[in-house]
Amino acid sequence: QVQLRESGGGLVQTGGSLRLSCAVSGSTLSLYRVGWFRQAPGKEREYVADIWWSVSGTSYSDSAKGRFTISKPVGENTVYLQMDMLKPEDTAVYYCKGDITGRAASWGQGTQVTVSS
Repeated sequence: QVQLRESGGGLVQTGGSLRLSCAVSGSTLSLYRVGWFRQAPGKEREYVADIWWSVSGTSYSDSAKGRFTISKPVGENTVYLQMDMLKPEDTAVYYCKGDITGRAASWGQGTQVTVSS
């Protein structure tokens, strides 16, 4: 079983930065990718970025490219999402998701990000 726990959300002004953390615990042997998603009020959950767990490789949505950076330091079981140049439209609950071979994905509980104009 893989558990994910997000932290680092908060209130920030337009143009500011936040760094979200996704702490991964449990058995990670079958974990192959961790991604960040977000859901704004009244909208569907949308993809933001992802990173491969055991090999190098990242991917970003168009809205995240150039502003957000996903990373996983060697030796850490934490995935970070550095968010710069934040905009009001980035306001959402941010979730991390773990893709696991042969099993349903595992989700965290979410962390709120609010960007004031």
